[in-house]
Amino acid sequence: MRVALSEVWDRVVASDPGLSRLWSAVSATFAMGSALAVEFAFALVTGADAAGTLIAMLLGAVVAMMGAMALGTGDAWAKTRTAALFPVAFGIGMVAGALVGNDTVLMLVVFVAVMFAAVYVRRFGVDYFFYGFMGWMGYFFAAFLHTTPAMLPGLMVTVVLATVWVLLLSITVLRVNSAKTLTRVVRGFDARARAVVRAASDLLSCTDSRRIERLRRRLHARLAAVTEAALMVEGWSAEPGALPEGKSPSRLRRKLIDAQHALEQLVTAADSLVGTDRARAAAWVADRLARREDTRAAEVARVLPDEHFSVAVTEFVAVASGSDATTDDVLDEFEASISLAFGALPGSPAVAKDVPARGGHWNPLARLDMTTRQAIQVAVAGALAIIIGSALSPARYYWAVIAAFVLFAGTATRTETFAKGLNRVLGTLFGLIASVLFAALTAGNTAAVLAVIIGSMFLGFYLIRVSYLYMIFFVTIMVGQLYSALHEFSADLLLLRLAETAVGAAVGFLVAMVVTPLSTRDTVRSARDAVLTALAAVLDAAASGLDLDAPIRTLDTRLWQLSLVARPLTVPMLGGTVSPRTRHRLALYASLGMHARALRRLDHPDAQLAPAFQALAHAVRQLIAAPVGSVQPAAEAPLAAADAALFAPGVPATPPLIHLRHVLRELSGVPLGGGATRPHATLSVLDRDGRTGLPPGPCTVSRPR
Repeated sequence: MRVALSEVWDRVVASDPGLSRLWSAVSATFAMGSALAVEFAFALVTGADAAGTLIAMLLGAVVAMMGAMALGTGDAWAKTRTAALFPVAFGIGMVAGALVGNDTVLMLVVFVAVMFAAVYVRRFGVDYFFYGFMGWMGYFFAAFLHTTPAMLPGLMVTVVLATVWVLLLSITVLRVNSAKTLTRVVRGFDARARAVVRAASDLLSCTDSRRIERLRRRLHARLAAVTEAALMVEGWSAEPGALPEGKSPSRLRRKLIDAQHALEQLVTAADSLVGTDRARAAAWVADRLARREDTRAAEVARVLPDEHFSVAVTEFVAVASGSDATTDDVLDEFEASISLAFGALPGSPAVAKDVPARGGHWNPLARLDMTTRQAIQVAVAGALAIIIGSALSPARYYWAVIAAFVLFAGTATRTETFAKGLNRVLGTLFGLIASVLFAALTAGNTAAVLAVIIGSMFLGFYLIRVSYLYMIFFVTIMVGQLYSALHEFSADLLLLRLAETAVGAAVGFLVAMVVTPLSTRDTVRSARDAVLTALAAVLDAAASGLDLDAPIRTLDTRLWQLSLVARPLTVPMLGGTVSPRTRHRLALYASLGMHARALRRLDHPDAQLAPAFQALAHAVRQLIAAPVGSVQPAAEAPLAAADAALFAPGVPATPPLIHLRHVLRELSGVPLGGGATRPHATLSVLDRDGRTGLPPGPCTVSRPR
């Protein structure tokens, strides 16, 4: 029972490294729920009527929701500075909303201008992302509630009260402890590493050929998830106070790189044992590792006939136990290769911000920076949503406007915009069905209505990073409960919400396609170039005998960004493809991180291998100049020079460099015998699921560089 519970907890921790999704959901739900109570109490004390109380509670909940996200990290003074402008942002929006009065045309024109400004100010930093949203929400509240200038002081008091409350929460009960969070993220890394070993055990135990390929894909997917957790550790290591005095983030980085290398060698060795008579014993050892019975696993591994698997297990146990001495010579300097966004890895806008839009040769708007382009897109989409949404319902068109506005938050390419719009429509559709069911169950029961609302808040925030669809699903349920409490619930109203949402999503996607469109393939090309640039930096550092930890982690970051922006290309419904060649080339790029980590284990003199490193770095730079997937004959000469250096008399065999040379040859379209050929006709280093088709990589436990 104890082992079973441990495995269950491992799965929970592995699915949410650092429990960041859980903490985000708890924080937002508690902040919103408590703000509702505070605003309700304040309304009672001040004698507000029912309408005034409802407006104060809704406005306070919105301030608390955005405040809980904006004040998630940082010290007390930094949070205070950020929160000080919450009332200013809301106030600017509400003043503008009150001044337009009852002039509908003016109100709509200003609404479009506010949408433009809300996105445009994002260029000034993360805080302004929230200030823009707050200004937009302030205008929305004031304009659609027909606020008069005389009502503004009361509304501003509500905003200030909610701001003070959420700030107080953020520096007390909801304060994020960087040290504890980093500890949990490292625990998540370990849980994901155990999940890799567990998947290896399942693969080794399988005798059904129909399941082997599926298990192999799962194994490599879990291995990729380990790198994602390592990047989260990288980001949290840079937070002030995350590590105790005397502890080096560089040492932690090296230990995780060692663990990744050991895992990769274990996976490679396990893959080579599938279907052999030695697979059963190796599966038993892997199962013991998954159960954290490391000592027993290492003892049995030492007597296994397969040396690669045995050494990989021994090395992994040494790193996991902290008994290895590979961090003695690590450098103390540390600069994180990635910056976190709200405690998580950043999204695609961070990758695509410098990618030019299509049509730059004829459309001057396409030559603007990404933030300005998105501000223009939002304004155009908002105006169209108002026109078309008003035709559906003159009173509820704002649902279409909201749908169009939020499509451009957290997205970069037109494919991502389409995916977010589709998720919003589907989430609304499924949420509508659930809302009807919940409305019947909670009718007349205020406690049940509140429970469903709070539960929907929590689940929406907890699952938003899994899929935006889940967030909208639970938001729709919450809206249905609010209308039920206000005695305005009807199936027709929810159907109208669905129709308006579909209009907003369609308009947003159309604008993303036509107005300064950002191509997914262009973004992938930019990310691919960043990967190759990082790989060249690793090879240059190796040629100079420098420490490789920081360049390797930068390469991991670029590879993760490439996988993030390339994901739509492998999803058919998003206009992507299931082409084996596309998946194959993405797997080739993904393998670069594994081979780069193996370079740290080389124990040959640098002078002997420096020419090979330099030649491969030159070949990588030639690849950067080539379009994605095209032949690059210019890489042939440096690759030939690398061959000459690698296989020169007296130079010892160097498997990591040989593996890297094979991958670069296939990416360049240059076969082993020289001469250019078509990319699809070159030597296959990785098969379609990313499995290595070469001999196992080095499993030496020699001292790393």
